[in-house]
Amino acid sequence: MIKEFKEFAMRGNVLDMAVGVILGASFGSVVSSLVNDVIMPPIGLLLGNVDFSNLFIVLRDGDVPGPYLSIVDAQLAGAVTLNYGLFINTIITFLIVAFAVFLLIRSVNRIQSAEEEPPSEPATKACPFCFMDIPLDAIRCPQCTSNLDRAAI
Repeated sequence: MIKEFKEFAMRGNVLDMAVGVILGASFGSVVSSLVNDVIMPPIGLLLGNVDFSNLFIVLRDGDVPGPYLSIVDAQLAGAVTLNYGLFINTIITFLIVAFAVFLLIRSVNRIQSAEEEPPSEPATKACPFCFMDIPLDAIRCPQCTSNLDRAAI
């Protein structure tokens, strides 16, 4: 049983999937940092010093009544909040990840389609009399009406 498990775990597909999951998690944290630390601060500044990660609506006050300055303050007070700013950040993160995956898949598809397309066989040949392109199986040239001897061509 241990031998079978070892064979299963060492298959190429399982190892590839494990590497993909690890890299995907790392990529997700990099994109989250990009959104939260690089993209959203300038957007918030352009919109009048808005911190998207701190946008929320209080649905029910907590033990200590509001107003609350941050989501953390509201949650510490026991308030129920609708954190739409965090949702906006998550949507932007998703869009960036989706676009990066789209670019990756598009590149892989282009590479695979370039590798898979063998050079096509010519569908025409030159007539030995008038040198016009004619179908490979032609026995008479449609241009000059010459009889074509298949053995001679």
